[in-house]
Amino acid sequence: MAGEDEIDEGALVAVAQEAASAAAVELRSRFGRKPEGVRSKSGPTDLVSDADVEAEAAIRIVLAQRRPGDAVLGEEEGLADSGSSGLRWVVDPLDGTVNFLFGIPLFAVSVACEDASGAVAGVVLDPIRDECFAATRSGPAVLNGEPIHGSSRSELVSAMVATGFGYDSSVRARQAAVVARVLPRVRDIRRCGAAALDLAWTACGRFDAYYERGVRIWDVAAGGLIASRAGLEVRELAAKGEDPPGVVVAPAGLVDSLFELVALS
Repeated sequence: MAGEDEIDEGALVAVAQEAASAAAVELRSRFGRKPEGVRSKSGPTDLVSDADVEAEAAIRIVLAQRRPGDAVLGEEEGLADSGSSGLRWVVDPLDGTVNFLFGIPLFAVSVACEDASGAVAGVVLDPIRDECFAATRSGPAVLNGEPIHGSSRSELVSAMVATGFGYDSSVRARQAAVVARVLPRVRDIRRCGAAALDLAWTACGRFDAYYERGVRIWDVAAGGLIASRAGLEVRELAAKGEDPPGVVVAPAGLVDSLFELVALS
């Protein structure tokens, strides 16, 4: 296992940016065209397309060239190799597939590198707006190289809160009940359909806070690091009954009250 003193965080975030950019080329070339190879995964609302697959392939080519000893966990291909370096890349080549397929320009590429202690470097790239959010474990969160900071809001009643919903209808029904509980207590709710972007936009203050159950590691590995380095608290929502685990991200002045609202079953 690589020790923290052996890890060049700057080099890792540069590789993450290169890999995300390679995926973005594939996505931009296909966005707005008739989707190809669309099929269901876990259910009729959980879709994957050739764009997802080709974008992940582009990421894996870069990682194989730049970091051949590292493991890679991707949403589409899973964990192909356990690696030998003690580092693992966690990638979502297209977060927001449904948006992409419907021509909605809200999707992102998420690339993170982690060791046994968690995320070391992470990038969330918005191919349409050409916005690259990035952070390292010991460095600042940045947007296109400029430092960003999360909200400092302390009153829930004036907070703009982002969330997302699962693919399973029974999970959605329970999530709707949580939204009904949260909505009267906040300024408003936004649902963009891409967890990585929700996290990145919370990190730069476009949203005050974000919560969601049912997210996977590739959804939040990069965005969670970026939000944390932007000064926000990132708390795990434990699984409860039929509710899957999740995450709450908010400034210190909001996190307790928001967590209390959404942690209830």
